[in-house]
Amino acid sequence: MPLLEERTLTLPDEAATARLGAALAGAVRVLPPQTVHVQLSGDLGAGKTTLSRAILRALGHPGKVRSPTYTLCEPYQVARADGSPLTVYHFDLYRFADPEEWADAGFRDCFAEPALNLVEWPEKAGRLLGEPDLHLLLQSDTGDADDAAERRTVTLRAYTQTGLTLLCAC
Repeated sequence: MPLLEERTLTLPDEAATARLGAALAGAVRVLPPQTVHVQLSGDLGAGKTTLSRAILRALGHPGKVRSPTYTLCEPYQVARADGSPLTVYHFDLYRFADPEEWADAGFRDCFAEPALNLVEWPEKAGRLLGEPDLHLLLQSDTGDADDAAERRTVTLRAYTQTGLTLLCAC
């Protein structure tokens, strides 16, 4: 699938990550019921889970947002802007040793229903995931030796009209 648009943002602190999560959540909440596939890539500590938590909190999930590192998938129920239910599946594929584990786990079913699918470490599933609506590449850098603050950047790539809607909300 061709890339429709790409944008890179600087996230100087956790508050900026929360604002990005809120912008993405706001766009998701007004979409008609559909499967929305968002992939989050980056090294360990780049902020994938922090951004996923920010999205879930902005969607109105009041409880704890657990990292699905060991469970592989955590489901959440939130509401769309019109009050209708929205299921969010938060995946973490870091522990996959082989892409076939994706198929063996039965996660394809989550992509067959209207839901928001947040997938950390999508490269671990290889081509089995297919193209996302939106791909986010999070990167951290510490700058020069005198700069103690860690900065992050996120590159957003939209591959579908839905992804473009999400990207334009940021």
